[in-house]
Order: sequence, then structure tokens, then C-alpha cells
Amino acid sequence: MVDWSQIVQQNGPLVWTTVYRLLRHDADAADCFQRTFLSAVVLSRTQTIRNWPGLLQRLGTARALESLRQRQRQAQRLRPLLAEVAASARTPGPDQAAAGRELSDHLREALGQLDPRQAQVFCLACLEGLSYAEIADQLGLTISHVGVLLNRARLGLRERLRGHEPADARRPEQVEP
Repeated sequence: MVDWSQIVQQNGPLVWTTVYRLLRHDADAADCFQRTFLSAVVLSRTQTIRNWPGLLQRLGTARALESLRQRQRQAQRLRPLLAEVAASARTPGPDQAAAGRELSDHLREALGQLDPRQAQVFCLACLEGLSYAEIADQLGLTISHVGVLLNRARLGLRERLRGHEPADARRPEQVEP
């Protein structure tokens, strides 16, 4: 029998860090945290779990990416309304911290647009710091497939984020006249 209180106590901080790093919103992260453990309960009823931290991190990443996609769909529905509000508001230009937060938001949005497997590999490698071998073990892939997915994710993110980098960070041939 699975001791869920022990599993939550031991792996809760890992799951919270994983989902919050992607979502940056307490309520959304709490919801993903709960959905992660609920998914683990359902999965544990049908199979034996050998690696709880790996499974929970993978499920947390998947749930957070689902939440990002849902947030993105909702934002697209609200975009026309927000454009009207932004046009009527007169606020000063953002400083460097705001630009960093904006770029972070664009990264989250771009992650939500990637193929789910690519986004998951990117998050595990670049945000969680896992090695290719650890990712391959968690996701049931070969190490070379992890490398291919990570490369495709980076290319996709680079393309999606190209228009969001500050002008002074672009190479000279990229700066618009």
C-alpha cells in the first residue's frame, strides 16, 4: 500500500518548484500541484512506480504545460479587450526588470506553443537541470532522442522569441533602421 502522506512530504517541494517555475502564479501552481498528485494516484493504481521523484516531476511538468496552454487560449480570447485598455492607458515605458518579466512571460507562452514532448524535455533539461540520461530514463526515450527533442525545442523557442528580444541585445544585422 502506498503511503501518500510520506510521498507528498518527501516529493512535495520538488513538485512545487517544478510547477511554480513554469507558472509563476501561486493559485495556478497550487492547482497543478494537486492535479499532479491526483494523476500519480490514478497511475499508481494501474502500475508499480519505481521512481516517485521522476514520475512526479514529469507529471508536474506536463500539468504545468497544460495550464500554460489553457492560460494562452484564454489570453487570446481576451486580447482584443486588453488591446483597447492598453491603448487608452498612458503609462511610462518599462525598466529592465519589467523587460525581464515580459521576456519570461513570452518564454512561458512560447513553451505552451511547442510540441508537448519537446516542451517537457526543454523544461527538464534547462529549468530542472537534468542530464540527457536522467530525462531519457524518466520519459522512456533514448538519449539521442532526448537530444533531438531538446534541439527542436530550442530552435522552436528561438524562432518564437525572435521578435521579443530587446533591440540592444540583437546582433547589428538584426537591428531595424
